[in-house]
Amino acid sequence: MLLSVVLPCFNPPHGWDQNVIRNSQWITDNLTDDFELIIVFDGCGKDIKDSVRASLQALIPALKLVEYDVNRGKGYAIRKGVAQAMGDIIIYTDVDFPYTQDSFRNLFNSLQSGANDAVIGIKDEEYYSHLPTIRRWVSKILQTMIRSSLSMPISDTQCGLKGFNTKVKPIFMGTQIDRYLFDLEFVKYCYSNRTIKVQPLQVTLNENVEFRKMNFKILIPELINFIKILFKRS
Repeated sequence: MLLSVVLPCFNPPHGWDQNVIRNSQWITDNLTDDFELIIVFDGCGKDIKDSVRASLQALIPALKLVEYDVNRGKGYAIRKGVAQAMGDIIIYTDVDFPYTQDSFRNLFNSLQSGANDAVIGIKDEEYYSHLPTIRRWVSKILQTMIRSSLSMPISDTQCGLKGFNTKVKPIFMGTQIDRYLFDLEFVKYCYSNRTIKVQPLQVTLNENVEFRKMNFKILIPELINFIKILFKRS
């Protein structure tokens, strides 16, 4: 059973490539050696691409690189990666692997068992104590908007650790939001499809994860995306 792991990459933190190597080795040692890694360069600079080719390609044989010159957003990048994925199970997360290996293992096992078609990471309460104040408030406001506007059993849709099988792949590829709220769009589609078995799974943040400063320019476009998701049929 092939596992595809998709990582979107844009201005990654220092040391990210070594972190990718460590986590890839852990996957092959502890989960499966039937594994491919797909890194999507979402408008990254040439120095980052060259660094990856130098440090990763020799150590991760099953590495696929997807690249384009202009930053298009996380949703767009992950769709590009998923389109290249050959796995029976597809997991996407952030390029710094921010969640614990136990969280990743639990998500993989839930999909490998065949009991679920999609597994949605849900951040535990400890996560929010690490967030900068403004990001914490934005996250809580979004969850309140989801609870009041959408009929779904979960309101935390933005966790950067999710997985699904080949049955769900066309549903994911049907998302259209290019930036952060693609996660909400995907979760809504999953819960709207009654043939899909969806499991929320609580996950835990690694220690010393660095959060980027929020770009407030994204708030208005993402509010418009929220309205589009709200009124769009699945």
